[in-house]
Amino acid sequence: MSDELEYAAAPIVRLVRERAGLSQRALAERALTAQSVVARIESEDTSPTWDTLQRLARAGGFEIAAQLVPLVEPETHMLADVARILSLTPEDRLREVANISRFVSAAVRR
Repeated sequence: MSDELEYAAAPIVRLVRERAGLSQRALAERALTAQSVVARIESEDTSPTWDTLQRLARAGGFEIAAQLVPLVEPETHMLADVARILSLTPEDRLREVANISRFVSAAVRR
């Protein structure tokens, strides 16, 4: 997974550290690692594993959550999406309905 994190990790670690008001050394101490690890990640000299990134985020008082969400093609007719919807598990269908409901509620409030 480190390839995907290569470009995203540095700003995430820097943001966590700055929002927590910590120096690189203080964040490293809380995460039980070396200050040089934090410095190398922030300078994009190295890419952390997902576990290391999570540990640094937690040390700064944050949690990282990743979610894969299917893309919706805005130019298609509703019937074109039937095959995709039928391939979903019942749980995924409920999640999709909940996501649409939240989206509509947010749009109505604006």
